[in-house]
Amino acid sequence: MSLNTHLTVLASSASRYSSSPAFRTPVLDSDGQVREWSTITYSQFQSDVEVYARYWAHTLKADGIPQRSVVAIWVGGMVYNDWCHIYGIARAGYIPQLFSLRLPNPDLIYEIMQKANAQALLYEPSYDSMLTSSPFSIHATIDIRGRDLGSLPLPPLFKPSSPSDIVMIFHTSGSTSGCPKLVPCNYQWLDTMISKAREISKPLSPGRQDVTNCIGSMCHIGQTFMLLGSLQHGACTIQPTRMDFGTEELVNMVICCRLNRLQQWPAFLATHMRHSRQNPKILALLSGLDEIFYSGQAMPRDDEEWAYKHNMQLRSCFGSTECGAMLLSIIGGGVPNPTLRPMPGTKYGFFPIESKPETDAEYENANARLLELVILADSPDCPDISLRKADGHFHTGDLFLEVAPGEYAPRGRDDDWIKSYNSLRCDTKAIEDNVRMTCGDLVANCIVVGNCRPSPALFIEPRAPMDAAKLKKEILRKTRHFHSRRYLHERITAAELIFVVPVNTLPRTATKGNIRRKAVEDAFKEELDRVYATLA
Repeated sequence: MSLNTHLTVLASSASRYSSSPAFRTPVLDSDGQVREWSTITYSQFQSDVEVYARYWAHTLKADGIPQRSVVAIWVGGMVYNDWCHIYGIARAGYIPQLFSLRLPNPDLIYEIMQKANAQALLYEPSYDSMLTSSPFSIHATIDIRGRDLGSLPLPPLFKPSSPSDIVMIFHTSGSTSGCPKLVPCNYQWLDTMISKAREISKPLSPGRQDVTNCIGSMCHIGQTFMLLGSLQHGACTIQPTRMDFGTEELVNMVICCRLNRLQQWPAFLATHMRHSRQNPKILALLSGLDEIFYSGQAMPRDDEEWAYKHNMQLRSCFGSTECGAMLLSIIGGGVPNPTLRPMPGTKYGFFPIESKPETDAEYENANARLLELVILADSPDCPDISLRKADGHFHTGDLFLEVAPGEYAPRGRDDDWIKSYNSLRCDTKAIEDNVRMTCGDLVANCIVVGNCRPSPALFIEPRAPMDAAKLKKEILRKTRHFHSRRYLHERITAAELIFVVPVNTLPRTATKGNIRRKAVEDAFKEELDRVYATLA
């Protein structure tokens, strides 16, 4: 059995591209601005991963934790030291369970670790004070580069006995029943991710090294997937100072690091598009890139039209934590709302959804035949059986229109989930149900909105007249425990994000009287824009 992993990819690339830059990382001045970019070569990354592997093999063995145990890693995932720990734990023979800092509740971390039967926790050093009573063996993710650990043995590279052996564990980007779901990933799945990532990251400029940027945290599938592609082609990945880096930093990346393939979520990309309308130099810079890759959501139509008018090479990708990239548009397709096509080698179904009259999706697509994207059981990227339905397939809940044979246009979801501005998911119904349960004496009706926003907002129609400020304060108090267990992007913890409106103000469907989520978003757009701007 020969299956590729992130470790075999790194070993092969370190041999082929030994002295080429694998990463460029920022060096900041006293004002927090990028002074220069340091270079980490492929051979250096491989060497660092092995140093970290020696360290963790020795440290965890001393704790009595055997190889093939699950080890949780709770870090930001945006800096080189984090990447070394993530790859190093795997190289030491353990199964990394990845958490990002967007889930800042240690009790919930422990609960999810127990579900995965994890044995140890590696954590961001700044969380020291939060972890004084951990039930697990804990260690801070200190920077150990440069240490002489040659006397410690490097474990042999683990070879799975079955394609279904677990290699890493991610988590859904939204909470279900108050807790993110485990997304166990096996060796067959990872081998498929590597094949798909190789396809997406094919070089676009013959004779030069592609240079791209991190799209997000290595604790999530998006950046893990994109790095797998970059490594296979000997590309260089730039570590930005933050996920939503500004246009000035983008210019710096292009000039100093020769970035030619920009990867960003649409909400962050919008900032650069806005600046390109005001500054011809920014416009020329974006138009000169070989690719502008975006995922998670559609771009605003006016941004798309502007980009295509000025020959920007846009490419849209549709993906998920459970399956990685699934559908791709043609690069530089030239028309807004580009159609998407399944990636080669996959087996997907697009099945008509059952009729659910007057849901948001059908209200907006009354005359359309909506299809749900289903990952078939025999597709090599079909996720773990624990995530599939009784028919053996993985139902994404994502809806599409087939606009031409084999070409699809996204049309939202067949459920109550929305996506935040950086494409993480949020279960609106869970929030609404909690409000009704804890605040039923105060709230007659409510709905949660916030698609493409940093966090959700709550609209309520009160049960009886009451001072709005007092009502908001009481709702926050009664729902505090519920929100403390959720990702940062799922929480409502500010009074400004609770909107009190008169009874029967919120838009409803004609027959059943259900509140329409998208209509609320549209009707109160100006108020929402104003509040989110003040909280930025």
